[in-house]
Amino acid sequence: MNAMPEKSKGYESNHEHWLAEEEKIYDLWERAENPGGQKQIDRLKSQGKKPVRELIRLLIDVDTEFFELSRGAGFGINYETTKDVPSAGVVTGLGKVHGKWVMIIANDSRVKAGAYFPINCKKHLRAQDIADQCGLPCIYIGDSAGGFLPMQDRVFPGQGQFGRFFYNMSRMSAKGLKQYTLSTGGNTAGGAYIVYLACESIMIDKLSYSFLGGPPMVKAAIGEEVTMEALGGARVHTGISGGADHFVRSQDEGIEKLRELLSHDPMQKLYIDRRPEEPPRVASDHLYKVLPTDPYRGIKVREVIAAIADDSHFTEYKQNYSPGRGDTIVCGKIRLKGLPIGIVASNSIGVIFVEAARKAAEWVIRCCTQKIPILYIQNSPGYMIGTKEEYAGIGKYGSNLVRVGACANVPKIQWVIGPDHGAANYGMCGRAYDPNFIFNTMRGRTSVMSGSTAGHILTTLERANAKKRGQDMDENKLKDFEKMMVGKYTNEAHPFYTEARLYHDGTLPFKVCRDALATAFEVSLLKPIQESHFGNLKF
Repeated sequence: MNAMPEKSKGYESNHEHWLAEEEKIYDLWERAENPGGQKQIDRLKSQGKKPVRELIRLLIDVDTEFFELSRGAGFGINYETTKDVPSAGVVTGLGKVHGKWVMIIANDSRVKAGAYFPINCKKHLRAQDIADQCGLPCIYIGDSAGGFLPMQDRVFPGQGQFGRFFYNMSRMSAKGLKQYTLSTGGNTAGGAYIVYLACESIMIDKLSYSFLGGPPMVKAAIGEEVTMEALGGARVHTGISGGADHFVRSQDEGIEKLRELLSHDPMQKLYIDRRPEEPPRVASDHLYKVLPTDPYRGIKVREVIAAIADDSHFTEYKQNYSPGRGDTIVCGKIRLKGLPIGIVASNSIGVIFVEAARKAAEWVIRCCTQKIPILYIQNSPGYMIGTKEEYAGIGKYGSNLVRVGACANVPKIQWVIGPDHGAANYGMCGRAYDPNFIFNTMRGRTSVMSGSTAGHILTTLERANAKKRGQDMDENKLKDFEKMMVGKYTNEAHPFYTEARLYHDGTLPFKVCRDALATAFEVSLLKPIQESHFGNLKF
């Protein structure tokens, strides 16, 4: 299949709508990248520091881009002490250093002095999970006040909290995934392990500090009076304790040393056949035109595939199987910047019928047998319900689709371009199924059900419960309740809401989706693909 002719009505209005919607993404990125504005930049400058993203740009290779993840994390979280934690106070993403991919995890000290809230912990751990899953070394740029003490019960003792950072560092190092730390500020209490557990660590004279207890705690505990520099400065740990390995005099020198250390690491290779890239045949703004403004309106997913596939070519699997039912999921192969990719894509209104679930499960198994990574293009409101589908086995075949996604050991990426509700989130490899990455768009909507469906169901339940109690319902109040529920579910399904809570790895403008997906697959293919085993499938 090659590019389809542009015949749909409303292409121009679609285009204008999505461009306007994506301005909100750029506004979100600006707020993430400049917390505190010029005042905070001036404060850093007075300390001899640069903003953390500037350090990252100096670290990565010239003429390459930093692929930042989850910039929208932490906004609107509404903790007791703060409404926003911009970008969760941690910059994470993928960059190339000497031509090799690395995961970068960097504290932004402009956000609450780099202190860790629960969402900061979640973002830090998500980045480590990606690095572990993809076989990447980690670089930590450490400048943190440690755990945010008023919320210590939510950042300190649990498995998915602060201490897990160091468990992950230890385990990844043991696997041969190098851990490097450049300390650019304070690393206190548990945070000191970011320095001590690194395979190699760098500290900056009179700028970096690392200690298990700072001067006030030392004074309170044992009565000793000591300065930060004398207790845990760069000269102490590189010249006396041996807790750090390299002494430098500035952030710039620290970045140079970090690049020098990384230059000795082995080159990486892809564990798959990659052919020369061919651009799509459709225009670069094709997605803006073919995707309807209403997320619940049906789509022609083959047109979506044409916008990301090399030469817009798609080799479809079982194209003629059960028209109208089997083709609500479209399966097949493309090349994405030269990489072979299996496609499992929601089509039309996206409802998953028995035939679609059966076909998709078969295709996932075939991709695993051939060790081809899979892109799930998610635009499904859920599995079809009713006696006809239940008798035909939607539970059985729908669960097969869940099982094969869970057990597939090939790299998997979910790309949400529409509704993402109910069990379809599971069958189409949502967060609970450990895809390597999930990317959303301004058209994506992730929740247990749509706002209109939730409003109708919950209002019906309210009316039924009132009847059981022998009460008459105030219909005006009931309408207000339904409106409130529709608003609640609609708001919580929005990609910014879900990104803030790290249910996906970023909301992407349509124009960058092809590049972003290709980068994510490239990074995911730096580890050998393991065999997949599927257990008790019921075909």
